[in-house]
Amino acid sequence: MTAIRVRRIYDDPEANDGARVLVDRLWPRGMTRERAELTDWCKEVAPSTELRKWYSHDPDRFDEFSRRYRREFEDEDRAEALARLREYAQEGTLTLLTASKRDDISEAAVIAEVLGEGRRTP
Repeated sequence: MTAIRVRRIYDDPEANDGARVLVDRLWPRGMTRERAELTDWCKEVAPSTELRKWYSHDPDRFDEFSRRYRREFEDEDRAEALARLREYAQEGTLTLLTASKRDDISEAAVIAEVLGEGRRTP
């Protein structure tokens, strides 16, 4: 089983990152493309602007954010982007990158959960 990791894009790349994919809609402030060492920038999977602004990374809203964000995966473009991420995960380690100060309550954490659920067997 391959690993799905969640990290901040500002952390230095590691040898075991595998595919490094930025999942934020906006490019991280102060980050260069060279330093990011990205495999892909999958901004289509990011939450809607409305949801992102409502959430504002408030830890008390994370559960509701996660529920609403999961519903957004029903959107065709987001579903396609999620499928692309699933392909990376099937090929090996996938590291989802975010500029969020707390990656544990970020959209990347929700994506990792969703991708992980897709790999479970009954």
